[in-house]
Amino acid sequence: ENCRTANSVFSIAFLSPPIGRCKAGKLVDLRHSTVLGGLEPTSAAMDAKSGVGKEGGGLPEDKDRSGKDKANKKRGSQDIFGELDHKKIIREVWAHNLKEEMERIMDLVDDYPFIAMDTEFPGIVARPVGPFRNSQECRYRLLKCNVDLLKIIQMGLCFCDAEGRLPPGVCVWQFNFKFDLSEDMYARDSIEFLKKSGIDFDRHAKEGIDVMDFAEVLITSAIVLNEDVTWVTFHSGYDYGYLLRLLTCEKLPDKEDEFFELLKTYCPCVYDVRFLMKSCRLKGGLSSVANHFGIKRCGPQHQAGSDSLLTQAVFFHLRNNHFDGRLGSPHNSSSRSNNSGHADRSNKYMNHLYGLGSESQPVLPAPSKQRRGASDK
Repeated sequence: ENCRTANSVFSIAFLSPPIGRCKAGKLVDLRHSTVLGGLEPTSAAMDAKSGVGKEGGGLPEDKDRSGKDKANKKRGSQDIFGELDHKKIIREVWAHNLKEEMERIMDLVDDYPFIAMDTEFPGIVARPVGPFRNSQECRYRLLKCNVDLLKIIQMGLCFCDAEGRLPPGVCVWQFNFKFDLSEDMYARDSIEFLKKSGIDFDRHAKEGIDVMDFAEVLITSAIVLNEDVTWVTFHSGYDYGYLLRLLTCEKLPDKEDEFFELLKTYCPCVYDVRFLMKSCRLKGGLSSVANHFGIKRCGPQHQAGSDSLLTQAVFFHLRNNHFDGRLGSPHNSSSRSNNSGHADRSNKYMNHLYGLGSESQPVLPAPSKQRRGASDK
């Protein structure tokens, strides 16, 4: 199918089989329909107002969305969160309590300026058709065409301070967006996978947050457009793609460098854990690296709230054991006290996303014997 953007026309091929609803109300296999005319999906995913969502149809290979992760938990691993009840620390946010919970977040962010984020979305339904100048352009076009087509399902935000300490009580907010399986486009295998993870799509259709309402409260929340906030994610091109789509209510930029400029505007300090792992000679998905470090999950796997909490724990383990605690926003006062004299080292790992842009970075030496734990060997 031919898709037109502001400055260019490119082609996409639908994968097996994206599902949507035509104007007559009939569910259709969108591989055999046109996107920009004719059998147009009524899904808000085609509208600039729509938000967007996780790779499925296959899920992203490195982030291992289809098994983030498949590795079994190691016996004897210690729960760094202690005996926490995920129902007490992860707050479910729907349309009815969005503004109330965002006010709580606004009161929190000054003291807990590190935010770990994760999203869930309805898969990969299309791939761009070349030619492309290089694989880097192809990867970005894949992200763009799917983020532009689809809608976000969940976003998890976990808050902590510069030492990785969680606030008392609720520390994770799981935002549940409006998503209707009878209206919106999705990859069937991804939705089945998310259903098995416990996501209630009936409730999403009835009580989910409208993306425009979320964008309105988010833009004034002080967690974006704030140089003192540090964002932490894991293999997060799609996570930030959906975040930017929500914030701008527009399709993603045509060019990758424009995407990074836009990201830097809204999130000036970003760390991708999967990108950091390359420097430490570590491989695998989120759960497998957490198991390697002896970190136990809190909450249901493959839901955005629990995944954001686990991302936070893995980041601080990496930072403290492989980067000497020298990663954080250069603008944040608490980070500056820990990073004095090491700003250059911190900054060269900042604002890189695994799988996008240039991925070249130095490889760190292995942790010293004095510092290396059993799980690091």
